[in-house]
Amino acid sequence: MRKSQPKKIPLAPDPKFNDKLVTRFVNNLMWEGKKSGAFIIFYDSLDKVAKITGEDGYEVWKRALTNITPGVEVRSRRIGGATFQIPSEVRPDSKISLSIIWMISYSRERNGRSMAD
Repeated sequence: MRKSQPKKIPLAPDPKFNDKLVTRFVNNLMWEGKKSGAFIIFYDSLDKVAKITGEDGYEVWKRALTNITPGVEVRSRRIGGATFQIPSEVRPDSKISLSIIWMISYSRERNGRSMAD
């Protein structure tokens, strides 16, 4: 029998937008515990987006995050000796985690640019 799941540690909201989602994004963005550097990269990227599009960078980032958030995933299920791909809804916590991971991994894969670009 499994033990009970550990309690989730509440995140502190970020200093600029007072949003816990930003803190969660920056925690995934940072390398080697350099959170201040990750905040600088994040805020610089929002400033660049605001300068290019003319809209609020924070709102563009939230819209982009909701655009790449998955709604359904397929899971393998064995029924009668055959394996079927059964679509199922993604848990809300996993939705956010997947969208953050996908956005950061895509930005890291682009060559020749800084992370803020």
